[in-house]
Amino acid sequence: MGLKTLGLDGVTDMFVSEPDVTFFHPPSIYDFRERPEVIGPISDVIPSSPVFEMYPIGLTSIADTLERNGYNAQIVNLAHEMLVDSEFDVEREIAESDAWMFGVDLHWLPHAHGAIEIARLIKKHHPEAPVVFGGLSSTYFHEDLIEYPSVDYVVRGDSTEEPVAKLVETIKTGGDLSEVPNLTYQAEGETVVNELTYMPEALDDSSIPSYTYAVKSVFKYGSVRKVIPHRGWLDKPITMLLTSRGCRHACSFCGGANSYGDVHGRQEPAFRSPEKLIEDIRTIRSFSEGPIFVVHDLRMGGWDYAQEFFDRLASEDIPNEFIFELFGPADEEYFQMIDEAVESYSLELSPESHVPEVRKEMGKFAVSNEAIENTMQAALDNGCQNIDLFYMIGLPDQTYEDAVGCVEYAEHILEDIDDERIIPFVAPYAPFLDPGSPAFEQRGEYGFEVHADSLEDYRQLLLEPSWKRMLSYETEHLSRDDIADATYEAARKMNRLKYEHGLLEQDTYETMMERLETSEELVNRVDEVYENTPEAERDEKLKALFDEYSAFDDFGENSIAGADELWWPSNGFRNGLALAGLGAKLLVQDLKQRVGNGRTTRK
Repeated sequence: MGLKTLGLDGVTDMFVSEPDVTFFHPPSIYDFRERPEVIGPISDVIPSSPVFEMYPIGLTSIADTLERNGYNAQIVNLAHEMLVDSEFDVEREIAESDAWMFGVDLHWLPHAHGAIEIARLIKKHHPEAPVVFGGLSSTYFHEDLIEYPSVDYVVRGDSTEEPVAKLVETIKTGGDLSEVPNLTYQAEGETVVNELTYMPEALDDSSIPSYTYAVKSVFKYGSVRKVIPHRGWLDKPITMLLTSRGCRHACSFCGGANSYGDVHGRQEPAFRSPEKLIEDIRTIRSFSEGPIFVVHDLRMGGWDYAQEFFDRLASEDIPNEFIFELFGPADEEYFQMIDEAVESYSLELSPESHVPEVRKEMGKFAVSNEAIENTMQAALDNGCQNIDLFYMIGLPDQTYEDAVGCVEYAEHILEDIDDERIIPFVAPYAPFLDPGSPAFEQRGEYGFEVHADSLEDYRQLLLEPSWKRMLSYETEHLSRDDIADATYEAARKMNRLKYEHGLLEQDTYETMMERLETSEELVNRVDEVYENTPEAERDEKLKALFDEYSAFDDFGENSIAGADELWWPSNGFRNGLALAGLGAKLLVQDLKQRVGNGRTTRK
């Protein structure tokens, strides 16, 4: 898919460039198109599929930084290409790349298999090309990663724009690698770990994500599809606004404040100023009329920070819908401020459990249910269009009864508040416990048993044929079997509840209930194969099993949440002429910058 998709084919033929650096985003499991497995409901409440084709938004800011330093940097979303095109030849795409250096993201741990396999293919076809890894999981497992023959460098930390640019320049000029901050590499057979010294205290130097880069790259490299964030994005575009890196909340099961401090060296969040956030919104508005997701609770920056943001936003007259996250209860004053600043907004609220004692053990929403209900009512009374309410299965101190009991509590909310704008969801905490989280690092204290420690352990777990067998953990109250059983039971009850309250259409409800039944049956039959079949015959039995369920060949997704339940209404893109004008403007700026850097051609 090229520019023709947006009615812009032929506009930029004279500008199409060859990359110096190509960033490949891998699928979670490299050969997912051939493997028999039911990955199940592990991604039903996020935009991407179980292939996890949504690449980390920091890739755009890294690529943008390289471009501003005079290097051509392209992002190729291999996972998306493989997902939407069964004939897409990923090895050919890699082999035909003209880049002299390659990057692979290992940000989310479910990419542990695909990332290494993509690196292996890069080395197969470009044996002399440097391969660099980065991302939160790369940082945690940097010493494991650097032992793989296909990995040359790992750039650590949550902000690697400048270190990657420094690395590229150092390699290109034959400079001293010891001067590259945050870098792990090997020299003379020994692992070298440079100090983690690059850690910006604010995020005003880089747009994260960089939508100017994304728009420019469509024109500069002649492809829309390669840079698409996730499946379906062209039809229903949603953009993100990153307010900070790091977190003030130390949730026990999350790689938040504790992990950022212990692994990434960041003791306090780094914020993007309200002024710069508004600039980002203007850029988004120049090409998109779709919803804008504001990542993180704005109040983490303090009340004055949030107030300045909304004061500035109110003066902009932006018609796009906004989606805001809440990390704790909010009062009516906060929602009045939001309502006065935007035309339309929705909320993402994740108490995770309806049991206050479980929430306290998690370190999240350690307040009463009444405070959370009052928050929802205050939002609904002040213009909120929709509240997505998320509960999770597999939490510390959570029993089976607690896990499925969230449905009964959701029924109380729907009947007591009696507002169809509240949409409850329940999902398993899957597949992996976050390395670096308190529950991972002090697992006994939080009642967790973890079945994987090394990066290779996680790679092997991803090759298990069902999502239950992929789970990296169990708790003192919930075995893997319990987590799967509770997930299916709670999902059935939640879907029935939403159907009875008019939140699901009958066709959607019936389809989801059928898919739930099939998914559970298939997961159980996979277990039967493992229990009753000699290991040497297991693969053949599994293949026969999945051939029997050939109609269920889409990983078992959309069984606990409908395909459209998490999509917001979108007016899509602005017209192609406006987009072409923005792209041309950015390309001219790019050319001027390269003249200034003395890099008008590749070196």
